[in-house]
Amino acid sequence: MLPQEQINLYISEQPEWQRKVLVRLRQLIHSVDETIEENWRWNSPAFDHDGIMIGLHGFKSVVSVWFHKGALLKDTHKLFDKPEKDEDKGIRKYKLEEGDAIDEKAFVELVKQAVKVNLSGLKLNDAKPARKALVVPPELESVLHKDEMAWEHWEKFNYSHKKEYVEWITDAKQEETRKRRIAQALEMIREGLCKEDKHRV
Repeated sequence: MLPQEQINLYISEQPEWQRKVLVRLRQLIHSVDETIEENWRWNSPAFDHDGIMIGLHGFKSVVSVWFHKGALLKDTHKLFDKPEKDEDKGIRKYKLEEGDAIDEKAFVELVKQAVKVNLSGLKLNDAKPARKALVVPPELESVLHKDEMAWEHWEKFNYSHKKEYVEWITDAKQEETRKRRIAQALEMIREGLCKEDKHRV
């Protein structure tokens, strides 16, 4: 059986309110781009464009739309449910219960984004938030630059090791404490030690 036929059959077997919702969602998805392909995946309708994109699922009390790379989409109209803990990190779901009206404009916007994401070749790990740039206190940077051995070790440290030193120094409330910690940090870094290699002083 062709995917289109399987989808027709699937929709026809759902309760009336779900049939209406599924038919309209299907129309809206195709209205975005006529080259979107229909597929049959995980025993339910699927819509692909240059890769996996959207799935429709009729459950007992909801129709659920799965955006497989939903984590990469800007959900400005807040259609998505909060992702569950054990859920695939990329999937975001738009759920409709009986009596709910489809927010057609917002839904079409998400489908357009999903097509763009697939065309761009973006991967789900691109959804991870960018790590905050580490702001090294100028006084620490200055003493490290003056000490070749310390600078060499500092450059080899990973982000979290550098962050431990930076936070320890910036957490100092008194100027005197800050200066003392910078001096101690310089000694330890020169020896190639991470902040946690010695007990806090």
